[in-house]
Amino acid sequence: MLFRVWAPAAEDDVVVRLLTGAAAGDHPMVDAGTGVRQATVAGAAPGDDYVYVLDGRALPDPASRHQPEGVRGPSRVVDPAAFTWTDDGFVAHPLAESVLYELHIGTFSEDGTFDGAIPHLAALADLGVTAIEIMPVAEFPGRWGWGYDGVYLGAAHSTYGGPEGLARLVDAAHSHGLAVVLDVVHNHLGSTGAEQIAAFGPYFTDKYSTWWGSALNYDDAWSDPVREWVLQSVEWYLRDLHVDGLRLDAVHAVFDQGAEHLVAAVARRSHEVRPGALVIAESALNDPKVIRPPELGGWGCDAQWADDLHHAVRVLATGERDGYYADFGSVADLAKALHRPYVHTGGWSPARQRRFGAPADDRPPEQFVVFTQDHDQVGNRALGDRLPAEVQPVAALIVLTSPFTPMLFMGEEHGEPAPFQFFSDHIDPEIAEATREGRKREFAAFAAFSGEEVPDPQDEATFLRSKLTGQVDPTIAALYRKLLEARRALPPGEVDEVAFDEEARWVRFRRGPFHVVASFAAAPSTVPLPPHVTEVLVSTHHTFAVTDGAIALPPLGGALLREGAGR
Repeated sequence: MLFRVWAPAAEDDVVVRLLTGAAAGDHPMVDAGTGVRQATVAGAAPGDDYVYVLDGRALPDPASRHQPEGVRGPSRVVDPAAFTWTDDGFVAHPLAESVLYELHIGTFSEDGTFDGAIPHLAALADLGVTAIEIMPVAEFPGRWGWGYDGVYLGAAHSTYGGPEGLARLVDAAHSHGLAVVLDVVHNHLGSTGAEQIAAFGPYFTDKYSTWWGSALNYDDAWSDPVREWVLQSVEWYLRDLHVDGLRLDAVHAVFDQGAEHLVAAVARRSHEVRPGALVIAESALNDPKVIRPPELGGWGCDAQWADDLHHAVRVLATGERDGYYADFGSVADLAKALHRPYVHTGGWSPARQRRFGAPADDRPPEQFVVFTQDHDQVGNRALGDRLPAEVQPVAALIVLTSPFTPMLFMGEEHGEPAPFQFFSDHIDPEIAEATREGRKREFAAFAAFSGEEVPDPQDEATFLRSKLTGQVDPTIAALYRKLLEARRALPPGEVDEVAFDEEARWVRFRRGPFHVVASFAAAPSTVPLPPHVTEVLVSTHHTFAVTDGAIALPPLGGALLREGAGR
């Protein structure tokens, strides 16, 4: 078996130390050039644990595929050919027909494992979900966390079930007709363990910094091996673990001034290794270059998360104006977001105090992933509270009848009452305390206003509180089922027409013969309808009647209608 590691920072000889198996012991590695060390070890086999020893320090493999004892334990040899697959012939739905479902493995099921998620897949497929989008699983410190502080990019988290557990989940999802999209983080590494990676070579650069830690080295000296390290982890998930797509976290914090931006390289390699793979970028740039094809100067991602539709709906429905919500609040914002979910397309942003964004009219609507809840918009609130119950029906109506690709956040489809709070299990006391105090400072004003303490992210109770309870609100569950069923009948393509009344606080949009109306007024209101729009297909609260060319809506009410004879 051949072991290879890029270790240009090593001052002395490097050895691969097998800790288990027939080849247990130290095996010297030879210099293969450009900082690469390698050794062929007879008798080494899948399942063996190993470390690299450089300059007297035993460290896990930066390209590890399994860390059974966590970020500070040994790596384990994994043979992907040993996985048993039954998914021959599986084909994912095209983007325009997709409904995504974001979930966090640790809180989605009672077990909090890959295997624990499998029994819930059938219900998602029956509801109309076409793909699950899994929050990051790359090995991170501790037993639980959101996953955005992963260290070993290609090692599926050990407490979730490791690579074999992820393979079983992917195979099971395919058996139910569900694709699997995996959230990956390429803009930084978790603080605990990053120093282990840096011991091998210049994985980081001082040219840039991110909000979460040192920037990875994608365009400085010796950046090529770092880029390849990322790209090989992408290949591993898509080719060897049969994952159908990737969600790229915070691409606006991936700093690269090279000829081919890393995000573009990830998209290209993804499509090469798995034709049809779906690459979704989380981008705060409001810049369509992220989803334009390379021949048009873009990065080649297939889709991107688009927050502006959520912001427009939330501010209209709740009146919240803190932080970036200050840029929203008019019905006109929502009307614009229904065309393309960039409210900022080059105009002034008060929250940023500069011009922001660019028009995206050349990109098809399905390239934008929209939602009413996600891990950020729920979990990054002080108490992790979900969208208010009185708001959820009208928000779901707008998102699920929009021309964009909708995404649900785990539990919203049945009115889940559990919050999704920020939790961590840092194993370094200093980092744990810094995380705890930083969270308190960030939300101190909110806590004082609400009369509640900001949950301690290091407290296991915070994690357990965030697990789905499975409690079902039958009204919400029925609404989501009806909307997802109705969505399949809507014609493809963008919205045909949008009308709104700023003073009366209603919006109406048309998709072929289907019309959606929604009111954000504090009192009951009457919304005029075009001629022949008489048939109510789905309503948020009860069956509304169309009278004299108009529909009466309660506060935060709405309906999907169709042209035709009344019932």
